[in-house]
Amino acid sequence: MENKETLRIENLVKKFGNFVAVNRVNLSIVGDKLTSIIGPNGAGKTTLINVISGMLKPDAGRIFFMGKDITGLQPHKIVRMGISRTFQVINLFGELTVYQNILIASLTRGENRDYVEDILRKFHLEEYRDFKVYKLSHGLQRLVEIAIALATKPKLLLLDEPTAGLNPEEKDLVVRLIKDLEKQVSIVMVEHDMDVVFNISENIIVMNKGEIIAHGTPSEIIDNKYVKEIYLGV
Repeated sequence: MENKETLRIENLVKKFGNFVAVNRVNLSIVGDKLTSIIGPNGAGKTTLINVISGMLKPDAGRIFFMGKDITGLQPHKIVRMGISRTFQVINLFGELTVYQNILIASLTRGENRDYVEDILRKFHLEEYRDFKVYKLSHGLQRLVEIAIALATKPKLLLLDEPTAGLNPEEKDLVVRLIKDLEKQVSIVMVEHDMDVVFNISENIIVMNKGEIIAHGTPSEIIDNKYVKEIYLGV
């Protein structure tokens, strides 16, 4: 992927009544580096992802993707432009098979069944292709959800707590997959597991009370006094 600006956010604001969940956030994501967003509960991390992906409309500010203004666009239009996402709570068609779930996503980009088979192989899901999703373990459902997001051929992949609720083996599998995906797509990941964050991130954004309080490499974030005080409690 070219080392150019994928996502730019300017003075973004999202309120719920009098509560400011995202407070004048400015952000630039460049190239294919994996960026993690961390912060305490209620910091505004998922709200920021929801606004970028069109699930929520901002109250102020602009969002630019690959140089185009996408502020306030509907989610399906944003997907077609090249942004895909996963959710904190897994969001799948439980009564459909793994294959059918991925196929539906791939059709939004005009892909054929061979492409779906490629996705199944990439995610090591071939043996589960005809399983109904509700019968799969939590970890396998996470894999299917990420596979669905990738099936839309995104240029930017937003992952909302991809390792939440996974056992150690499942977590290792998802982390390896994310590291592999990083080679072909920009990734912005909201994650609470600090071992995962500092292991695979190239950039880390720290949010608190709706604001970005730090942005840098893992080593810079570890040494940041505000992060230690506000997030790490040091």
